[in-house]
Amino acid sequence: MDGFQSDTKVIVLAATNRPEALDPALCRPGRFSRKVLVGEPDEEGRKKILGVHLRGVPLEEDRQLICDLVASLTPGLVGADLANIVNESALLAARRGGETVTREDIMEAVERAKFGINDKQLRPSTISRELGKLFPWVPSLMGRSDTKQDGLEGPMGYQTLS
Repeated sequence: MDGFQSDTKVIVLAATNRPEALDPALCRPGRFSRKVLVGEPDEEGRKKILGVHLRGVPLEEDRQLICDLVASLTPGLVGADLANIVNESALLAARRGGETVTREDIMEAVERAKFGINDKQLRPSTISRELGKLFPWVPSLMGRSDTKQDGLEGPMGYQTLS
């Protein structure tokens, strides 16, 4: 903290969710005298956080009921995760053309936040096609002798899938 006189009092507040990524020069003794760790919110805290994020969202059901439901299903999630659930549920409602966010939208958003479910499900044919693009020799490793399946052949006789 250069540029200040010795009698100048400066208070710096900072927050991070990745303290391991901080520059070691910032963490030297004497730089910051106090560190306050803020843990994950409990169920009551999650209800209050959800109440803030759901303020402007048109819901099909009672706001408090939705807050109670989502808070009970999301132990371990923090404010950013809960905000993501609200945003994702609003996007899901918009995609289906709804005017309000339904319980189903919120439950799907909770699933996506907790388990990372996405729209595009990979089928085995999709996986093998993508692997074939990256590694043209994969069909031969899988015991497939039909190298001209799509009728396309790349350089040096390798099959290219499209």
